[in-house]
Amino acid sequence: MKGKLIVIEGVDGSGKQTQSDKLYRTLLSKGLRVIKVEFPDYQSESSSLVKMYLRGDFGKNPEDVSAYVASSFFAADRYASYTTKWKDFYEAGGIVVADRYTTANMVHQASKILDQAERDTFLEWLYQLEFGMYGIPKPDLVFFLDVPPEISMEMTRERKNKITGEKEKDIHEGDQHHLDTSYMNAHYVADKYGWTKISCVENGRMRSKEDIFSDIYLSAIDML
Repeated sequence: MKGKLIVIEGVDGSGKQTQSDKLYRTLLSKGLRVIKVEFPDYQSESSSLVKMYLRGDFGKNPEDVSAYVASSFFAADRYASYTTKWKDFYEAGGIVVADRYTTANMVHQASKILDQAERDTFLEWLYQLEFGMYGIPKPDLVFFLDVPPEISMEMTRERKNKITGEKEKDIHEGDQHHLDTSYMNAHYVADKYGWTKISCVENGRMRSKEDIFSDIYLSAIDML
């Protein structure tokens, strides 16, 4: 019996790591068989092209690399992670909590395509690439952490780059235009694919981590 895959998604600085950690630890404390994964898998060799892309080796702006090419880097990293680290656990009925997934390509890469019809064509291609050709699992539940760019930028101001360990931003985090278009596109794909939206901001301020998590946990437990 296959397990369950729960994905926490959002733009940079929306709290994905915090909320996926909390969900993992809480489910574990309830005695459930659960692991957490995160993407990109920076500890793996499979993320080499992802690191080069985000570092700006292929172009200093996200739009310098097509959505199709960039997506292939991230997709291969997910395939490697699945087949070498958590496939057996998942197929044996375990619960997997993912900090980002294919959903990140849907948010960030699809935002590069302005024409809606062309964007939908890309999303269909991506769906077939990752879930069809690579055969990684489809998520059972996706949470979209809704944090507007002006707030998420503030949240990442002092955060260190996961690739370099410095405060410099990768080409996604450091590009205001990309953050804005990704946020708008995230709402489009969240509606298109039926993701669960979690409003993280109230009266112009971030809700508490605990308050946000209560919304996530109730929906996750209901699905499980």
